[in-house]
Amino acid sequence: MYAIVEIAGHQFKIKKDQKLFVNRMENEEGSELEFDQVLLLADKDNIKVGTPVVEGVTVKAKVLEHVKADKIKVFKKKRRKGYQKMNGHRQPMTQIQIEEISA
Repeated sequence: MYAIVEIAGHQFKIKKDQKLFVNRMENEEGSELEFDQVLLLADKDNIKVGTPVVEGVTVKAKVLEHVKADKIKVFKKKRRKGYQKMNGHRQPMTQIQIEEISA
């Protein structure tokens, strides 16, 4: 069984006991989350597509930790002008684990 769910403005294909990184959430580590924006639910040959969401389906997840993603380097240059600028960025992320997909 898998589902496509919208979490913090992004769509993820999830399964039970899957760990994934999403944009930073304000919930504390160890707290439980519930998502009701399920766009698709598939169980073997039975597929339900929502318009826009599937009614009565929720996904329960648990917050594992808050981390920073890998560093992204931003390099700017203007040719023949001697201008070079190196900058970096680390996006704050939250790691969650899918506990249950309840239909």
